Amino acid sequence: MAGIYLHIPFCKKACHYCNFHFSTSLQSRGEMVQCLLMEAAMQQEYLAGETVETIYFGGGTPSLLLPEEIRALLETLHRTFPISPNAEITLEANPDDLNASSLESLHAAGVNRLSIGVQSFFEDDLRWMNRAHDATQALDCIQLAKAAGFDNISIDLIYGGPTLTDAHWQQNVEQAVVLGVPHLSCYALTVEPGTALDHFIRRKKIPAIDPDKAAVHFEMLMQWLEAAGYEHYEISNFSLPGRRSRHNSSYWQGKSYLGLGPSAHSFNGNSRQWNVANNALYLQGIRKGSIPFEKEVLSPQMALNEYIMISLRTAAGCNLERVSLKFGQEKSLQLLAAGREFIEKGWMQQEDTMLRLTHEGKFFADGIAAAMFF
Repeated sequence: MAGIYLHIPFCKKACHYCNFHFSTSLQSRGEMVQCLLMEAAMQQEYLAGETVETIYFGGGTPSLLLPEEIRALLETLHRTFPISPNAEITLEANPDDLNASSLESLHAAGVNRLSIGVQSFFEDDLRWMNRAHDATQALDCIQLAKAAGFDNISIDLIYGGPTLTDAHWQQNVEQAVVLGVPHLSCYALTVEPGTALDHFIRRKKIPAIDPDKAAVHFEMLMQWLEAAGYEHYEISNFSLPGRRSRHNSSYWQGKSYLGLGPSAHSFNGNSRQWNVANNALYLQGIRKGSIPFEKEVLSPQMALNEYIMISLRTAAGCNLERVSLKFGQEKSLQLLAAGREFIEKGWMQQEDTMLRLTHEGKFFADGIAAAMFF
């Protein structure tokens, strides 16, 4: 089973914290859609005939596409690849792009899951982030989506920001629970190089982000959602039973996926490649019949380190038996030896052949994984 990701590189405005590839000019939107259709045909053999079980429109802001453009992309994918009849088809959307009419059109086009960039239900937070929507739209879009027939909905929330109080963070999470949102992706506010947020902090226009505040919010989040019946199945992701993101889970399980569009990544089990993160160069290359990308063949060490990093972020954990079968028993024994330090600290636990982070260990997931790299 495999997945397909389409990167839609357009946004109405630039959020201060975002470092994803996008353009605020929609001038080339129509041409971009045509080039995505062309790239899909050019990459027909990449997945080697594997059945596609998930399709994900990411960005950028895919909800800026017209429903008929999304329909055309999906129809082409169905003609080009073997798509599972019960494929999960997700579209990332911003609240200000969603209304009753657009949601009905998206549902009719074949989208069956929405990932909505709410980020906060409070005006102060949204203005500080430079989001395009307001607090009313953040609330209304979820109810509109449910009324349009979407029962598989995820929302993004950001915590740790300077305008977000503990009380408002609790209200954000409680609002999602009360609305019956089955999936939440919750991220600590981070300062990515080259973003407006990074620039403002360097120029001392705003204070630096407080990591201790983010840690407190993360602790609260885990407690609240566990009490509400959500599974904490990946460091940043929570779902009601049976509502995990199948697409994102495929990344963490090491399945193959094809990325279409500028900056999109692809993985076939042995190598990874990524398209140029430049709209003009991408369009130029596709028009000439050549996909502008770079490629990296994964060495056994790179593949093992990637597995360690990804698996430790998930509730499933790192499977020592899998490491032994794929990379050799010696690597498995070395990995277990490296984990003993964290087991003794209470940050990790061993259950048979599985290494999993404890509640406390989740605060240090990236550091623990890096310390266990080969």
